[in-house]
Amino acid sequence: MTPKERAEYLIHAPRLIYQGLFKGQYDFVYDRMPMRVQRMPLSKRWNLVKAGMNLLYRRPHVSNMPVHMQFELTNYCNLHCPVCPTGAQAITRRKMAMDPALFAQVIDETGPYLLTASLWAWGESLLHPQLDQILQASLRHRFISLLSTNGQDLDNERIIGTLIKYPPTCLIVAIDGMTDESNSQFRGGAKLAPALAGVRKLAEEKQRYSLDFPILQMRFIVMKHNEHEVENLDNFARENGFDMLSLRSLSIVDSNFAEKIHGRYIPDQAAWRAYKYKEGKRERTESYICQQPFLFPTMFVDGTLVACEQDYNAQLSMGVISQDATFGRLWFGKEASRIRRMIRDNPQDFSFCINCPYWDRESTGCSVEARYFRADINPIIV
Repeated sequence: MTPKERAEYLIHAPRLIYQGLFKGQYDFVYDRMPMRVQRMPLSKRWNLVKAGMNLLYRRPHVSNMPVHMQFELTNYCNLHCPVCPTGAQAITRRKMAMDPALFAQVIDETGPYLLTASLWAWGESLLHPQLDQILQASLRHRFISLLSTNGQDLDNERIIGTLIKYPPTCLIVAIDGMTDESNSQFRGGAKLAPALAGVRKLAEEKQRYSLDFPILQMRFIVMKHNEHEVENLDNFARENGFDMLSLRSLSIVDSNFAEKIHGRYIPDQAAWRAYKYKEGKRERTESYICQQPFLFPTMFVDGTLVACEQDYNAQLSMGVISQDATFGRLWFGKEASRIRRMIRDNPQDFSFCINCPYWDRESTGCSVEARYFRADINPIIV
């Protein structure tokens, strides 16, 4: 969160508290997408108030449950993106898929308090062999669920059936080019055909059964080799059945190779750049106020709980969730408090903080723009 974003939140805090506490409705913007959670139970309303209060103090020992959470369903992928730790084989954790029983345990504990749940981290989520069980469990609670995919298995009939039967709120399909040539320059090994065929089939099934979800979102990272395609993206996305399009800038991740590789993808137009540059180097700022450890943790495939998804090898683990060690026991524990204090007070000590993709931006979100092709999904409502 930038100081400007924090100030704007505090200015609007009285209205947000009134709407949340007394009307059970909370409006917020997540990665440039307006969202609304309504008919909230009292537990979620009160949790939002406690979380909001901690924006002021960022106390290491929090009193609130997470407002947002990320779940790594798999930590392996069928593509090789050059700046991704998975694609570059920088992840040292054992490759595996999350146990659906573990997911159900944690989502039942945190779900009553969440506004959003992001069902991916450092792997391709559609490769999970029991995706249906994961999505079924997520539907037990009212929050906005976002599932991201590279689309390479999206034409699989079993997966299409799962996404229609147990739909996430939003299905994000990452496509970075209107041709196989431009798309695969960054997404190594990607083909457009399965992704687009899958989206068109999902759009047909949604219309057939009069379904609102999943909202079909095309996500496009604007880079040097594809920025010329931006002017034609709206028609491309509409013609292939998408409900919306988001345009994203390419972020730095924590690695000793990403900064060099990142340079070759920086677009010519400044509007699409994630950062400002001076003499070819990213301009650094000291004005970022990190909220991840206080509001937005990540659970990796084996149950390891970390303060931020950028800590992809779990340098600072809050512990491993199990039947005996519940989420709450770790989240409110001494180790979690110690980690929050270290990240708050000494972020320069950790490489994933130094290379934080949200730092050095004018706005925290990685997306630059969201375009809607249907008026009824702006805002996204659950």
